[in-house]
Amino acid sequence: MSNTIIEVKNLYKKYGDFEAVKHISFEVMEGEIFGLLGPNGAGKSTTLEIIETLREKTSGEVFVNGMNLDKEPNHIKRIIGVQLQTSGYYPNLNLVELINLFAGLYNEPTDPLILLDKVNLRDKAKAKYKELSGGQKQRFSIATTLINKPKIIFLDEPTTGLDPQARRNLWDLILDIRKSGTTVIITTHYMDEAEVLCDRVAIIDSGKIIAIASPDKLIDDLVATGFERPKEVKKASLEDVFIHYTGRSLRDE
Repeated sequence: MSNTIIEVKNLYKKYGDFEAVKHISFEVMEGEIFGLLGPNGAGKSTTLEIIETLREKTSGEVFVNGMNLDKEPNHIKRIIGVQLQTSGYYPNLNLVELINLFAGLYNEPTDPLILLDKVNLRDKAKAKYKELSGGQKQRFSIATTLINKPKIIFLDEPTTGLDPQARRNLWDLILDIRKSGTTVIITTHYMDEAEVLCDRVAIIDSGKIIAIASPDKLIDDLVATGFERPKEVKKASLEDVFIHYTGRSLRDE
């Protein structure tokens, strides 16, 4: 049975009179892909930023790999990798130089080419960050979260703005990272993405978790209420058609 790697107890965050996170509790299991879903302003980013040690909580408890956030934030930082929605990199440095820079900050010996192999960017090793396409920038951003060999990585809407090919290729990368034993926490507005990638999801709205289970369980529970889609579900989607005709091999996406 998997061990609990993140435990959130009665987490509360208030800004003035505004309650952003309202006493939520949940667990993330070691080795799973866990999705935190919700509309804009629901509180999901605030929740993750607290766990990532980037934002202070008002009250509650958070444990990461058994470590108390209040007592051991620096130790927690050493075992997590964080990929934000927008990442600032020196635009005129090439990818090898950027990886070496981050490795120096982490004091972590790293072979840049091996890391670039993991995200299928070895052929761009000498390219500058500003020269990369959108999909390549996202894959490189994920590569930088792996430099310190983290036990947990946090991905905040990693496929936003990508075309279908780049999005599917990033899905494969995320699944490969999980296969290596890394726990993945992801936020996304694409429900098909969450359904494919996530072992479990928590749906948060107005600062509260309103549902938490595997995607299949949540769907089955909805169907059991008598819910029916107004349109028959086809065996493939237009995105599947697009991928079929254009291929899924990595391009300069």
